[in-house]
Amino acid sequence: MAEEKEEENLYRAARLEKLAALKQLGIEAYPYAFPVTATASALDVKYAGLATGTNTDDAVSVAGRVRAMRNNAMFVDLHDATGKIQIFNHKDFLPPEQFPLLKLLDLGDIVGVEGKVRRTPRGELTVNATKVTLLTKSLLPLPEKYHGLADLETRYRQRYLDLIMSDDSRTTLRNRSRIIASIRRLLTARGFLEVETPMLQAIPGGAAAKPFITHHNALDLDLYLRISPELYLKRLLVGGISDRVFEINRNFRNEGISPRHNPEFTLLELYQAYVDYVAMMEMTEHLISETAREVCGGMKVMYQGTEIDLTPPWNRRPMADLVLEHTGIDFLAIANDRDARQEARRLGLEIAETAQWGHVLYAAFEQRVEQTLVQPIHVTDFPREVSPLTKAHRNDPRLTERFETFILRGEYANAYSELNDPLDQLERFKAQMHERELGDEEAQRLDQDFVTALEYGMPPAGGLGIGIDRMVMLLTDSASIRDVIAFPTLRPRS
Repeated sequence: MAEEKEEENLYRAARLEKLAALKQLGIEAYPYAFPVTATASALDVKYAGLATGTNTDDAVSVAGRVRAMRNNAMFVDLHDATGKIQIFNHKDFLPPEQFPLLKLLDLGDIVGVEGKVRRTPRGELTVNATKVTLLTKSLLPLPEKYHGLADLETRYRQRYLDLIMSDDSRTTLRNRSRIIASIRRLLTARGFLEVETPMLQAIPGGAAAKPFITHHNALDLDLYLRISPELYLKRLLVGGISDRVFEINRNFRNEGISPRHNPEFTLLELYQAYVDYVAMMEMTEHLISETAREVCGGMKVMYQGTEIDLTPPWNRRPMADLVLEHTGIDFLAIANDRDARQEARRLGLEIAETAQWGHVLYAAFEQRVEQTLVQPIHVTDFPREVSPLTKAHRNDPRLTERFETFILRGEYANAYSELNDPLDQLERFKAQMHERELGDEEAQRLDQDFVTALEYGMPPAGGLGIGIDRMVMLLTDSASIRDVIAFPTLRPRS
């Protein structure tokens, strides 16, 4: 590492000498603007039919980063955001006063080129330069072309270098943007209104997670970075801003980091009045499958060697049925908490002495079933104890009308028939506060203002949350969440 740094410093010193030489020549190394009239990809499309060896009188102005130079910069590969165009710097077209500049160019410099389009005898679309303008002098060398950034740590820490060197990284992050744009279009087409809710909250709610804490100096008040927008989006339903609302934005959870977890992540959360969780199953399938069709060209996608079929409808199975299938234990036939704990321990599960029936069922699902779920499936009817914001199941009060969507052994969506009974909600909050007193840091806090909002009346509604980062991982075949976040959270270097 020290040798690489020393070598980099030598290259930087050489480039600083070139920068000084440019100033001596009166060449501005960092001008303010440049009039671009064409991009590399647009030229490829426009001149796709241009015959080999053909010159044109079509004048263009292009700009980009120098990625390769041959024959003392006679041939330059210029890369812009859309692709590559070859530049031909020759005395037949370029005035002699331009050649001192060419001698001072380095790989990584950003230049603007004016010239005329031609197709070389070898078939390369090229701009015969009539003028070259230095737009940015690069002081540090790019990684070696053919090996690029082999070190993952450097790729994530210096994402700008990764993007310069890697077509795949650029494509992944561009597809992330396309995925989010697709979701917005699909929801808008169904009459949803996009809204924004607070990132800083006095009471973090809407999920079982540990929040980040910050302090507002002027108010002398501790605040929390939100773990979910749920309770504020429901307040908007109460207020009647629309019967259909959604938000795509950052959430923050002070938890571990893994290939599927980053402390800040992007979540789609939506609420639709007058429907239940069954409608949210169809919505989940619609958003993910149609986005796959738009971005990937179809509803069957490959992820790390496994083909996933996203074609609706997806499988739907109650949690208790899946647990019975994989363990032989019918938790719906168990009447009390003690017997549930005994059955779980017989399976070899670690269960706390205070665990209630619902906690035990959920633990059995997590530890015995979740890792078997590969193709898309909605796991329905979660226990009441782990679903404090969800309506009780209309056929079994021990359960709730909640589902999570699993693909490739991971959760992609979470949805409810939303609880809108203020008295029931208050009791659920109190039960969560009791769990906090017993040591569960992720149990939810009592939000009295939210209960008050419900007392004014929230219509029956279905709610849905989809993790955008995981969806992008799936649709771009990315193994780690760090690959789909431009600047993931990393431990500082010592």
